[in-house]
Amino acid sequence: MSTHSNHPFHLVDYSPWPLTGAIGAMTTVSGLVKWFHQYDISLFSLGMLITSLTMYQWWRDISREGTFQGLHTFQVTIGLRWGMILFIVSEVFFFVSFFWAFFHSSLSPAVELGALWPPMGIIAFNPFQIPLLNTAILLASGVTVTWAHHSLMENNHSQTTQSLFFTILLGFYFSMLQAYEYLEAPFTISDAVYGSTFYMATGFHGLHVLIGTTFLLVCLLRHLNNHFSKTHHFGFEAAAWYWHFVDIVWLFLYVSIYWWGG
Repeated sequence: MSTHSNHPFHLVDYSPWPLTGAIGAMTTVSGLVKWFHQYDISLFSLGMLITSLTMYQWWRDISREGTFQGLHTFQVTIGLRWGMILFIVSEVFFFVSFFWAFFHSSLSPAVELGALWPPMGIIAFNPFQIPLLNTAILLASGVTVTWAHHSLMENNHSQTTQSLFFTILLGFYFSMLQAYEYLEAPFTISDAVYGSTFYMATGFHGLHVLIGTTFLLVCLLRHLNNHFSKTHHFGFEAAAWYWHFVDIVWLFLYVSIYWWGG
């Protein structure tokens, strides 16, 4: 059978990874529910293992298709770009819901909250301590990921490696500081609507930082294996777009929730 194609589109082969990914996600969420009800984390660990193996093998297949099999033609890349743009738009509206809840509650605090914001009895974080440091870290990481992109466009392999490494390092540093902040927090997610909106917004942003850091780490590994060129590197571009989105969301979080809302 001929493998020649008379069209520029990529018709994907049958793949088990959507099914195993769905099973992994279901197992992970079920394990979280068990964990929240004081059971052990064995089911959660199994779910994470299934999800991690699925991610590795699915990304391996996509990298193979785009890098070695030449299936990511110009027409396919345009589709991938639009897919990433629409995904980021959906993420924007995801965070809009948290900001909506925060401003709905903060602009007109209910009597049950003492008609105050933050509610009576809640000590908010000082925005000029760890939150300001985290802001500087993410802004710096935005600079380093842009540096990586320009270096890649100039075929500068060593500078792309260095700048990507620094971006990933800053991402991990941000996550460590946020974990420390949560451990030292004087309020919990169950402390009125302030605690709920604070932890939902900052917690999901922290999750996105971890996802973005993983995304960039995969790009660094692919770059070290010479998967990218100056004309064919959309995998890296998508990671950079995502990282800039994470930076912008943090700026809104810092100004509204930490500074104004505190």
